[in-house]
Amino acid sequence: MDTKKQAVKVIKLLKKEYPKAKIALKSVTPMQLLVAVILSAQCTDKQVNKVTASLFKKYKTPKDFANANLNTFKQEIRSTGFYNNKAKNIIASAKTIQKNFDGKVPDNMEDLLKLHGVARKTANVVISAIYHKNLGVCCDTHVCRLSQRWSLTKNKDPVKIEQDLMSIIPKKDWEKFSLMTIKHGRQVCYARKPNCAGCFLNKICPKNGVNTAAGNRTRIASSLL
Repeated sequence: MDTKKQAVKVIKLLKKEYPKAKIALKSVTPMQLLVAVILSAQCTDKQVNKVTASLFKKYKTPKDFANANLNTFKQEIRSTGFYNNKAKNIIASAKTIQKNFDGKVPDNMEDLLKLHGVARKTANVVISAIYHKNLGVCCDTHVCRLSQRWSLTKNKDPVKIEQDLMSIIPKKDWEKFSLMTIKHGRQVCYARKPNCAGCFLNKICPKNGVNTAAGNRTRIASSLL
């Protein structure tokens, strides 16, 4: 299969179905978005937004988060899961931003990856949503799963999947592709029982892994932060 041609078909239909796809996480400041993305690991955006509704009234800037009491902060984000590591990473990242980046969330991949708990997924979201730069494709669990099903990649590692997608998707569509694919993964192309019959991509989708137990239980590498 010609993956570039397949990507063109998929993107065309995604744009038609989800013309207004946007990030679901709510935030006001750059630091709040960074925190929200870190909290979203292994947690739904709905739950993150529920937690941050009150959290972000108290914490707004890197300085606010850097000065947070660790034990108190853990309890404030407890319901997002993995709160011990998330709390440590968020506070440590805030301190690094304060110390090394003049209190401003970095706008480039190299510096963002220096922050605790930040890998390419988180960095891509921050760079595209805050600074409106397309430096990569945000590969969360939905993007990884659907890219495999659509035959846009044969890889399972998020970093390699991102490299594959960047080579076949026009740069101007990188952010939009991620947002639309995430929306489709949540609404139609579920991990275990995808709604193929009701999917507008049904006729062009190879459905890789859909009809096998192993495929339905695929676990993307855990380094998706």
